[in-house]
Amino acid sequence: MSINRAANGRDASAFVDVPRGLAGVVVTDTVLGDVRGAEGFYHYRQYSAVELARSRGFEDVWHLLMHGELPDAAQSSAFAARTVELRRLPEEVRAALPAIAAASGRAGALAGMRTALSLFGAARGFRPVYDLDGEQRGADALAASAAVPTLLTALYRLGQGLAPVEPRDDLSYAANYLYMMTGSEPEPARARAVEQYLISTIDHGFNASTFTARVIASTGADMTACLGGAVGALSGPLHGGAPSRALDTLDAIGTPDRIDSWIRERVLAGDRIMGFGHPVYRTEDPRSRMLREIAQGFGGPLVDFAVEVERQVEAILAELKPGRELHTNVEFYAGVVMELCGLPREMFTPTFAAARVVGWSANILEQAEDPKIIRPAARYVGPGAPVMVLAAA
Repeated sequence: MSINRAANGRDASAFVDVPRGLAGVVVTDTVLGDVRGAEGFYHYRQYSAVELARSRGFEDVWHLLMHGELPDAAQSSAFAARTVELRRLPEEVRAALPAIAAASGRAGALAGMRTALSLFGAARGFRPVYDLDGEQRGADALAASAAVPTLLTALYRLGQGLAPVEPRDDLSYAANYLYMMTGSEPEPARARAVEQYLISTIDHGFNASTFTARVIASTGADMTACLGGAVGALSGPLHGGAPSRALDTLDAIGTPDRIDSWIRERVLAGDRIMGFGHPVYRTEDPRSRMLREIAQGFGGPLVDFAVEVERQVEAILAELKPGRELHTNVEFYAGVVMELCGLPREMFTPTFAAARVVGWSANILEQAEDPKIIRPAARYVGPGAPVMVLAAA
């Protein structure tokens, strides 16, 4: 009796072919939220994510993802106070940050955070989620998420030759993040604009970094191991690295009279225009719509130029690529808003991580409830190998 076995021991005929990139493949159930690309809509649990960004603070949405419900006033105050207590870093982590920042060099704060997160987990005594009950998993998730802004801003400032700024207990998550980065208390309008951006990017379906976090969580690894893997996925330019690149596009175009020729040349060459298009949305990205409104609230030459670039890109694409809708994605106006709020470009993607860590943590907690490890298969297509012949029983 001979059986053609795959490398993992299963009958190769049992394999299921799926699209490249797992596009459209459902791998699990979730109660955390969904992205409905055909409608241009996404939600956290049962609430519109954009409406939450318009009407709630970051900590309230964090509570929703962690605990399944929006908090009342007393719960909101208690939850915010609990996160404030967790902003400060263990001394052994603080002492190591200068060396981590120096070693990270031009790779920046996000690269340093991968190392710092691992050290933070070790210093806090994080154990594999497999060995923990739900309460302790949640405590680890909250501690790691609360520490991320402190880690990011400290690493950024050390990389600039500046001393880290200690967190303030009287500032919200977003305002404290800006304060620790700049050393100055932000204007309320700018703090709120960044907060709305952070809320809008907490979670967004099974994107690459979220799926990475869940794969690692399925092995039972500790919280910071899962988060570190997610940070690695986010660091790629096709995932979290686009906001600054979208602004680089505006810089490259330079002036309104160059928009048409610059865009046509790129479209005809088949180049990607950073800040446009999304793998899920088939209509306007709702995050982009909200951030455009925020940017226009500030006004100014950069905003006017961005709006005109958006208008001409869509018109040129409609002419040269009829039938193929391509709209701005979250990164296009996210870059504009962060620039207006004084964030340095090298901190755009780390700022994305300061929001997404909450979504990653919620997904890790959900995945930890499932005892099944995520273990897909690959079809071998290399040089031929001998077929194993098994003796009949």
